[in-house]
Amino acid sequence: MSTGVGMSSCCLSGKVKEGKPSGTVRTIAGLETYVAEPENGSTAKSIVFLVDIFGWTFPNVRLLADNYAKAGFYAYVPDVHQGDSLPIEFLQDVEPPLPVRESLSVVQKTAKTAKVGATLGPWLIKHREAVSKPIIDSFIREVRKIPGTDKVGTIGFCWGGRYAILSAHAAEPGQGVDAAYACHPSLVAIPGDFDPVVKPLSLALGSKDSLLGEKEIGQIKELLSKKEVPSEVQVYEDQVHGFTLRGDWTNDKDKKAMDDAEKQGIEWFKKYLS
Repeated sequence: MSTGVGMSSCCLSGKVKEGKPSGTVRTIAGLETYVAEPENGSTAKSIVFLVDIFGWTFPNVRLLADNYAKAGFYAYVPDVHQGDSLPIEFLQDVEPPLPVRESLSVVQKTAKTAKVGATLGPWLIKHREAVSKPIIDSFIREVRKIPGTDKVGTIGFCWGGRYAILSAHAAEPGQGVDAAYACHPSLVAIPGDFDPVVKPLSLALGSKDSLLGEKEIGQIKELLSKKEVPSEVQVYEDQVHGFTLRGDWTNDKDKKAMDDAEKQGIEWFKKYLS
């Protein structure tokens, strides 16, 4: 029986990066899509970014896509929420960085959780798997058809992290992906989402993630260790949910975790999209 691990107020924590994304916007598979091209323009190694609840216009995800393009990948960030992502102003409303979070009283934490529930709960229902997975699968199929495309990977964050895992399940020939990377996924079912994995899967998890505790991380490691398919689980010390995309780059430890998680994904795709 699967154990569902949900989503809480910590999904709404983090910082917005400074910087101007350098890609372009196109329409692919009926979705507005941010596209970052490698210097040589090759689509041979393509990566689909599956966003968190703040969506495809969030500067952090676009800037990260630019970095993957610099590493030689053709990066796509589709609007899989179809114009209905949560507004960025929610980012700091609910859960602050770890030091502040740990100083909050039980009453304060309860109030913050209640505050987000009124917005996040209905949004999650609207963007449930039955609605979102077909949109994502259709986008991946269209990317597969783009001339020059050879290998396709997915990288997902929080809400999108689970869909990166699901993309590593079995698929019809010419569909699906060749490798996946999930960063602090939310709403995962254990073992239900991991038993069907048949493609190389990498995970970046935080040791202070309130959605995936030590027990759940141990269960995931055990499940993946029994598979013949390549996998890895990297746990980043003292990192909270969302750290790879929304970490505090002014904090040396947090910035290093963000940088290392970026390198983790790039190295994974260099190996399994080659």
